[in-house]
Amino acid sequence: MSRTDGPPHIREMTLSDCPRVAEIRVRGWQSAYQGLMPRSYLDGLDVAAELPRRRAHFAQAAGKGVVNLVAESAGAVVGWACHGPYRGGEPRTQDAGDIEGAGDAELYAIYVDPDRIGRGVGRALLRASVQRCAAAGHDRMLLWVLRENAGARRFYERAGFTADGTEEPYEVEGVEVPEVRYARVLEDGVIPWGG
Repeated sequence: MSRTDGPPHIREMTLSDCPRVAEIRVRGWQSAYQGLMPRSYLDGLDVAAELPRRRAHFAQAAGKGVVNLVAESAGAVVGWACHGPYRGGEPRTQDAGDIEGAGDAELYAIYVDPDRIGRGVGRALLRASVQRCAAAGHDRMLLWVLRENAGARRFYERAGFTADGTEEPYEVEGVEVPEVRYARVLEDGVIPWGG
């Protein structure tokens, strides 16, 4: 794929996409978290072990408001995103069933084939997730990102997300890798990026 290729096609994920999504997730972790998580942990990630988890998560998502999206380019899946209702349990984030909206949404995951980073795949997936959550009546979209992942934090900030001051401890093989929460109001679902 060259930089002059058009934007990727975004569609809902199917069960048959699970092998490629498992590969993208594992390679995405190994690339994005290099230097942030223990190398032994990242090197130990395995696509074959990830595949049954992806299939189980995909099957469990049905009927729970969870949406899995994939980005395709030239017929190949090059990225994956997953969003749904916020899992944090705060009163503000609960779907109270009132007429004001569906509560908060959460971007659970977004990963792009490391060979396709910087080519608009992540932007297209995030744009589609934000638009779908806005259309579903969610008030805000929340997400968690490693505090030290400066590249990911810049990516979300360019899309209108801001850190809201909430942090969560996260530990990998005895190493602290805290996460920070980002939030974005979903007034109209428009992402400030061009295109």
